Amino acid sequence: MFKADVVVLGAGMVGVSAALHLQARGREVVLVDRHGAAGLETSFGNAGLIERSSVYPRVFPRDLKRLALYALNLLPEAHYHATALPKMAPWLLRYYEESAPERLERIGVAQRALIERCLAEHEALMEPAGALGLLRRTGWIKLYRSEATLSEAIAEARSLEAFGLNIDILDENGLAAREPHLAGAIGAVHYLDTASVDEPSRVAQAYADLFVKRGGRFLQGDAQSLREGEDGLWSVSTQEGAVHARDLLVSLGPWSDLVYSEFGYDFPLAVKRGYHMHYALGDGATLTHPVLDADVGYVLAPMTRGVRLTTGVEFARRDAEPTPVQLEQTEVEARKLLPLGDRLDAKPWMGCRPCLPDMLPIVGRAPRHENLWFDFGHQHHGFTLGPVCGRLIAELITGEEPFTDPTPYRPGRF
Repeated sequence: MFKADVVVLGAGMVGVSAALHLQARGREVVLVDRHGAAGLETSFGNAGLIERSSVYPRVFPRDLKRLALYALNLLPEAHYHATALPKMAPWLLRYYEESAPERLERIGVAQRALIERCLAEHEALMEPAGALGLLRRTGWIKLYRSEATLSEAIAEARSLEAFGLNIDILDENGLAAREPHLAGAIGAVHYLDTASVDEPSRVAQAYADLFVKRGGRFLQGDAQSLREGEDGLWSVSTQEGAVHARDLLVSLGPWSDLVYSEFGYDFPLAVKRGYHMHYALGDGATLTHPVLDADVGYVLAPMTRGVRLTTGVEFARRDAEPTPVQLEQTEVEARKLLPLGDRLDAKPWMGCRPCLPDMLPIVGRAPRHENLWFDFGHQHHGFTLGPVCGRLIAELITGEEPFTDPTPYRPGRF
């Protein structure tokens, strides 16, 4: 048995970043994860984007024709399990309501307060972690196959320039100049402020290594062993014995409910599952930017292992068996876009994105427990927002003046 000031549950990008920020503020921190390494769950399988240009969240679509196609599972960007709908229906309805234009502006303001600092906060951790060499400042490209969708995307991009974003509009020749081996798109929007990495889990592990180098303890343990003691301390079991701490931070992403529900909390947390596969490139082809095939709904991103294809969203129970139909559908289109070679993974990887219906994370103190804290629900942006939300929760736990108003992210809003 040993004591610490804070135990952080979860060593994905969100938890590792919070642990580093708490440590930098003088707290003795123990980081606990069921794996012996960092970034092996949701932080492992994303497209590696630090999405600085995402100043508005991903909203529930309102086009009736598109909704009808979703209902029939006819669009590869989204797929659902019928067995999951009874439980997810209330969540989806609330997601639809929160996506209304009159609410979206308020939510967008709250998201921008985090997004505008996301890259700077990553760089502040990357430099001492020796990970700046993993950062690519190439932006990312959203390409389109029809005049209608391209025109709509250009209009959206022009509206986002008001937020200080740097954006290039590319015709077919301009796209070919930047990615000569892509075929089939008529134009694209290049968001220049977004950065990316070639292996997201390697960045999370670099942050964890920095945490340990600075004296932190990273232990393998079971988050569900968490207990609240009569002495006011939290305890959790690890392979090195029980750890006791005054403050406890839950950063378990899509598994956060396994802990908070035991203490009487019921947040509207759902998951959007996703898949990836790596491919070799054939015919001497190259890919130097992450690319969204916007009209189909998948991303191709250059990684150390090859080109990673990441799918859109699957609405299913978190622990249901994998059904990588979106990967099968989008691979066909991806091979038309880029000369992909052999699959490099034995089977598709599947992960879960932790999502709340108002598209904002939960960051703050538990309403009924003085020393219980939450930092989860970052939607598609856990890798992007881990460091900036880690800073915010560390400021709240240590009593510092937070860099932004934490009210929009408070757990009590639900």
